[in-house]
Amino acid sequence: MKEIIGVIGQGYVGLPLSLAAASAGFNVFGVDSDLDKVSQINSGNSPIEDISGEEISSLIRTGSYCCLTHFESDFDAEVILICVPTPLDSDHKPDLSYLRSAVESVGKVLKKGGLVVIESTIQPGTTRDLLVPILEKVSGLKRDQFLVAYSPERIDPANKTWKISNTPKLVAGLTEEAGRKAKDFYSKFISQVDICDSLEVAETAKLLENSFRLVNISFINELAIYCQKIGIDVNDVIKAAATKPYGFMPFYPSVGVGGHCIPVDPLYLASAAKEAGVPTRFIELADQINLEMPDYFVGRANEILGGLKGKKVLVIGVSYKPNVADVRETPVSSLIAGLEKLGASVSWHDELVKTWNNQSSVAITDQYDLAIIATPHDYIQLDNLGNTPVLNTRGSK
Repeated sequence: MKEIIGVIGQGYVGLPLSLAAASAGFNVFGVDSDLDKVSQINSGNSPIEDISGEEISSLIRTGSYCCLTHFESDFDAEVILICVPTPLDSDHKPDLSYLRSAVESVGKVLKKGGLVVIESTIQPGTTRDLLVPILEKVSGLKRDQFLVAYSPERIDPANKTWKISNTPKLVAGLTEEAGRKAKDFYSKFISQVDICDSLEVAETAKLLENSFRLVNISFINELAIYCQKIGIDVNDVIKAAATKPYGFMPFYPSVGVGGHCIPVDPLYLASAAKEAGVPTRFIELADQINLEMPDYFVGRANEILGGLKGKKVLVIGVSYKPNVADVRETPVSSLIAGLEKLGASVSWHDELVKTWNNQSSVAITDQYDLAIIATPHDYIQLDNLGNTPVLNTRGSK
């Protein structure tokens, strides 16, 4: 009989993970509070670009996977994974409301000996000090009667090289038994699974990964501003530096970082460090630079056109990353707001996103005073811009 697995959250992390586990021989029940998404998935329509509808339909037909809005009270799973968002609130602080709700729902169906794995990004100590007590309280079980592990997600949407199966996976258990069981589970469909010494090491490792990226991307954005001022292309500089086979890793400029990880995770680390009385000046400065990038390009646009009032501007690509439709934390939102604040009439084109903020993607034409390339999806062709001036946020001179 197949082991039953539950996965809460069927987005860019939870859905690929669910399908990978189902393909490995588990009986997977995905749960998501979004009724439309659940209906879409059960109809064999993928909400994610690099997962095909046929892949979903095939696993549904074999009974290996289905999507639900909630667990029934008699749900009995060997492993339950929690892959819900942990965003920032309106004050730019960690928001654990989705995670608390998910953990409470797991507590209602948790059985003795069951394993709960948290994949959501959290501050160090959160699993041990906050989530385990919630599970105890809601389930009525003592912590030695169930197993808890932390395993930070490592999903890179649209990455053709690094998939779930070949991206090394970190796990850490509240107990040694929990760590071993988590490793045994993930090893069924992931080639390399490493056990960390503690929950806190795994939690902090996730924050380090994306803080490293934020700091370096923000640094390269500052360098891009300098290169523009002296008339060279920063991408030529990066290409030259990347010929060094050691001690250098290329990062690339943009209008700012977005998505559910890079602009968010470092602030979880900064928040935890602040509570411990430790400064995180690199993170704070990198976050500031990142948030200022849209305004920099608004200034560039204003300079190119000699003023933005009454000018028609087309923004090309509004998602946070090329070749995905995800608009979470997209810096393009601030870019458009800044352009409109100076009087520009702004339209946008993105056929992956299609609709956003009650507006729809428009065609690329030559009927604009300026086009700004914010997110260069592979499908985008610029020929129809004609002689329209172009501002490329990805590093043109």
